Amino acid sequence: MASNESHILVINSGSSSLKFTVFDPASEEVLASGIAERLGTDGAGLKLVDLAQKRHDEELPMTDHRSALLRIIEVLTKSGRFGVKAIGHRVVHGGEYFQEAVIVTEDVVERIEELARLAPLHNPPNAQGIRIAAEIFPGKPQVAVFDTGFHRTLPAYAFHYPIPYEYYERHRVRRYGFHGTSHHYVTYEAARRLGKPFEQAQFVSAHLGNGCSATAIRNGRSFDTTMGLTPLEGLMMGTRSGDVDPSLHLFLHQQEQLALEEITDILTRKSGLLGVSGVSHDMRSVIAAATQGNSRAQLSIALFCYRLARALLGLTAALSSIDALIFTGGIGENNPLIRAQVLTHLAILSPMIDSKLNEENGRESNGRISTESGLLCLVIPTNEELMIARETDSLTS
Repeated sequence: MASNESHILVINSGSSSLKFTVFDPASEEVLASGIAERLGTDGAGLKLVDLAQKRHDEELPMTDHRSALLRIIEVLTKSGRFGVKAIGHRVVHGGEYFQEAVIVTEDVVERIEELARLAPLHNPPNAQGIRIAAEIFPGKPQVAVFDTGFHRTLPAYAFHYPIPYEYYERHRVRRYGFHGTSHHYVTYEAARRLGKPFEQAQFVSAHLGNGCSATAIRNGRSFDTTMGLTPLEGLMMGTRSGDVDPSLHLFLHQQEQLALEEITDILTRKSGLLGVSGVSHDMRSVIAAATQGNSRAQLSIALFCYRLARALLGLTAALSSIDALIFTGGIGENNPLIRAQVLTHLAILSPMIDSKLNEENGRESNGRISTESGLLCLVIPTNEELMIARETDSLTS
């Protein structure tokens, strides 16, 4: 067990949830973790593994974020020597203000709150988590790590939209990209496994979960990515449409008499796998339905895989070579069928999938799911919390 007051506490505060992980920064061992969900409702509850590796599962009806964090700390303190060195926070949108992780000040929190105009669902609860942690851990350093931060290196020709330039000048309308912490972690890990300096490596990384994005990494830097001003742009996702014709809003407004906000809500919460399949936003449920002959479920899988493959090929325009294609996220790490189907559309890159290694999700081959020849394809489990802990430790040591 790490000594007292040497832990890094990582917090991901959502609108109705609070996820946490406790790390020993020296060993990078996860000492405790858990989540408080459905906060503010009668169904609120807490699930965690404490410092003694015991599981706790309890109801916390109508509990708010502050009370949930206090309860988490109470459980951890009773289970072992719990002492916080620093707190790291996931923050979704840093805009152009924050291009790397920063130590939190009042000005930083206020700017995060200002950026709610770009991420109205995420930045307010992220900022709330920071304020609550500052109250509960007075004097302890806090670090904000931004999903957009890794994409700060996008060249201008990759982040600008071909619209009147004054919208960028007035409102900073541009591609920002998200899942940056995940893409950074898995590509850094891939370079380590290949024995190649990260600054000399080139990858295409596909983060596939309920939210999906892909990124081209050249010489350790993000050079292009699929998500844009918001996380709605890009790949087909669990409930998000990804790329559609911009005129779709006007068309649906005219044909269905829907308001702009209603259409955006449809594209954000009722589209993607859920909208096409009519079954679920969860790929496992969609595959089960497809296996039983559901034609819409079959179509949604085909659409998901083809649009992903098309985006992956497009991202190679940012590279001069490719060391590996990386799959990560819940779908990317655990779904052999989806990976295999995506790779059938990438014949031009010559991926030669090894069926046995793919079925094992690369567990027995250091992540490799391809043969020794052709494009190297890897499955690397993401660890965004560890990346946040590393950034936090680096800035506060």
